[in-house]
Amino acid sequence: MDEIELPRKTRRGIYLLPNLFTTAALFAGFYAVLAATQGRFEAAALAILSAQILDGFDGRIARLTKTQSAFGAEYDSLSDMVAFGVAPSLVAYHWALASLGKIGWLVAFIYTAAAALRLARFNTQIGIADKRYFQGLASPPAAAIVAMGIWTAHDFGIAGQDVAWLAALLTAGAGLLMVSNFRYLSFKRIDLQGRVPFLLAVLMMLGFALLYLNPPLVLFSLALVYASSGPIWTLIQLRRNRDRRRRASAS
Repeated sequence: MDEIELPRKTRRGIYLLPNLFTTAALFAGFYAVLAATQGRFEAAALAILSAQILDGFDGRIARLTKTQSAFGAEYDSLSDMVAFGVAPSLVAYHWALASLGKIGWLVAFIYTAAAALRLARFNTQIGIADKRYFQGLASPPAAAIVAMGIWTAHDFGIAGQDVAWLAALLTAGAGLLMVSNFRYLSFKRIDLQGRVPFLLAVLMMLGFALLYLNPPLVLFSLALVYASSGPIWTLIQLRRNRDRRRRASAS
């Protein structure tokens, strides 16, 4: 009898290297929540910062090693939701927002829901959106505003309940910026392997020196500057468009 050739089974599996970084970022976000429940807010802020660094590696490593996959994209999105959506809001709640009662948990929920909406919108725009820009503040810098703000206050010995309303304003503001239509530079087109001007190398050296002087304050300031760049850029563009219409109507 002739042998019957059975169909080969499709090989299933996931790429290990990029998903290791995604898992590490997920763990960092989970650890931030645990640390906050124990009152270790500096450790919680550092855990969120670690998640941001790890999140910046997984996608680049996947592209460099050509190991992109639909599973990796979905897993990264879920990890981002935990590390930059749930963790910052719970850390802020335990640090300061709980003293505001119902307003505190409402602010924490607004941030979490905004992060979920931001990630869902981003996922639906993959492949059609301009890669040079983000629509709305990305979740990692939004998390940086909350986490680095807490770290800065802790470094200066400021208790959360003393600045609860300011913490609520920053947390809610970061959440609303995530679901806004403001455009932010994504920095995805930066060529890390290309040549750069010598002045840029000097500026980077000065930046590292400032970061060494006071890491939480410098990182918090950078997060605020980046968060403000979206509304400022939008206002500049609106003014330019208005001036163009005026010149066109006058001519």
